[in-house]
Amino acid sequence: MRIYGVTGWKNTGKTGLMERLVTEFTARGHSVSSVKHAHHAFDVDQPGRDSHRHRVAGAREVMLASGKRWALMHELHDEEEPPLAALLARLSPVDLVLIEGYKREPHPKIETHRKAAGTPLIATDDRTIRAVASDVAVSIDRPVFDLDDTAAIAEFILQEVGL
Repeated sequence: MRIYGVTGWKNTGKTGLMERLVTEFTARGHSVSSVKHAHHAFDVDQPGRDSHRHRVAGAREVMLASGKRWALMHELHDEEEPPLAALLARLSPVDLVLIEGYKREPHPKIETHRKAAGTPLIATDDRTIRAVASDVAVSIDRPVFDLDDTAAIAEFILQEVGL
């Protein structure tokens, strides 16, 4: 399975670029999945729902299924967060998995950068970042794309992963 990451500091456009890339790749006929890392507690469930009640009662995993989609929620119950490789192994095969976040993992990535965020480039000290997508010109020894040039970024990623 081919993987490629979108990384960067908070408020630099990662999620917007991910959304546009998924749209672009699927429009080109590629199957795509995504993994999003959250640094904070999150819940995809809602108190009062049957599935939430199952989790609160102590279920390790709760699968929610319908005619449109299914979701599997796994409670860690004081276990360590699983490594990215373990999460990727749980995905069904697709052409490309886009990974948002996980900036310290060794997979290839493109970094999002916005002047307004006022943060330094991660790519300066990280060779796993193969290119930068920015709203301003940056000087670095890797390709730099306009943050809004989704087609060019998509083409770069497809070449990088061999699709």
